[in-house]
Amino acid sequence: MTITKEDLLSISPDELTPAATEAKVEKVAETKAAMPAARCFVSAMLAGAFIGFGAMYFCTFLGDPTLPFGVQRTVGGLCFCLGLVLVLCCGAELFTGNILMVCARASKKISGAALARSWALVWLGNLAGSLVAVTLVFFANVQGMNGGEVGEAFVSVAAGKVALDPLTLFVKAVMCNILVCLAVWIGLSAKTVADKVLGILLPISAFVACGFEHCVANMFFLPMGFALNGAGFGAAGAITVGGMVYNIALATVGNIVGGAIVGAAYWFVYRRK
Repeated sequence: MTITKEDLLSISPDELTPAATEAKVEKVAETKAAMPAARCFVSAMLAGAFIGFGAMYFCTFLGDPTLPFGVQRTVGGLCFCLGLVLVLCCGAELFTGNILMVCARASKKISGAALARSWALVWLGNLAGSLVAVTLVFFANVQGMNGGEVGEAFVSVAAGKVALDPLTLFVKAVMCNILVCLAVWIGLSAKTVADKVLGILLPISAFVACGFEHCVANMFFLPMGFALNGAGFGAAGAITVGGMVYNIALATVGNIVGGAIVGAAYWFVYRRK
């Protein structure tokens, strides 16, 4: 039996090099593009729910309004990391991370139609999973914790998101997915669960601490805030259906741009012939 270089790399404790990670991103993208629709959608539902659980953890921590701003943002950001840890370690399809499929498209490994199909299925699946998470969290009465302060935190976060002006929202979304895709890149280069978790913590907690906009997280934050606003939390009418559509639509576009910047840059450096 001949042991190849690839065999040795697969058992090496060291992380993949950036060039090897880019090649892995392309191979993974080919698999994603060929995934049957039903399996892709259900896997995306899992990711939407996982990100929702991270958002729930974040708002539960914010349910203590006496905490200093820096503590709220830093520790809250670490709490939110739960979502991407579950996605990368347990396996699920996340729209924002899947923007890195542009690498495979640039190398002509997948077609534009296959890319669009995968993105659309995953986006819709993430939305469905997020709404399932909203339903579970709502009926678990997480919002009632700390005398209702957690519910107020949910509404406050959502209200702040729908109040952003278009340029700020768009740039926040671009910045968000630059950091998310870098975290996914680190996760794909890692060889162990511990490596993945540690690699995720700083980029994801940074985007949360800085208030950047993640379309899948907002698929949880905004419907949850809307439901709780209707149940009497926060100022009446703070969150509307129009505001939710505005935020998620523009955040989606910004996330695509941010992720494409990361994917295109690494493809240009390591794969462009």
